[in-house]
Amino acid sequence: MSQGDPEIRECRGDDLGAIRSVVEKAFGRRAEADLVEALLAESIATISLVAEEEARIVGHVLLSELGGLDKAMALSPVAVTPRRQKHGIGSALVAAALAAAGDAGYRAVFVLGDPAYYGRFGFRADLAEGADVPWPGPHFMAIELVPGALEGFCGRLTYPAPFEAL
Repeated sequence: MSQGDPEIRECRGDDLGAIRSVVEKAFGRRAEADLVEALLAESIATISLVAEEEARIVGHVLLSELGGLDKAMALSPVAVTPRRQKHGIGSALVAAALAAAGDAGYRAVFVLGDPAYYGRFGFRADLAEGADVPWPGPHFMAIELVPGALEGFCGRLTYPAPFEAL
């Protein structure tokens, strides 16, 4: 990132109010902010990163551990405050989160989203075809952080309970 770009760092406990505000503004509703809050309160493995500029949080990304496949995570949600969207902050958050997941020993990440956006990071629908989830199709994608991690995978992915409310 160039000089003047936000700092990407791990979430701290005192960030939660600002994260909630960013997520609500980015999605225009409370559901995704409630999801983030519930996931961070659960005792599941997460990777939670924020983008901060001038001592203000302007973006957030969350990855949560999935059941059904060893060392897999779900990317959801990624949010950037509306006034800072389209400045590369979301992309920087996603890239940093994927790197952090790889560094933590995770082998794959799944996402439900826009193929054009997430495809830029290497997410592909064909990698997720073996996953039994309620929303199969071209918008459900995966990326292998370890080559071959999804080869032959066929089974149910279990998302953390807070996703059921979304």
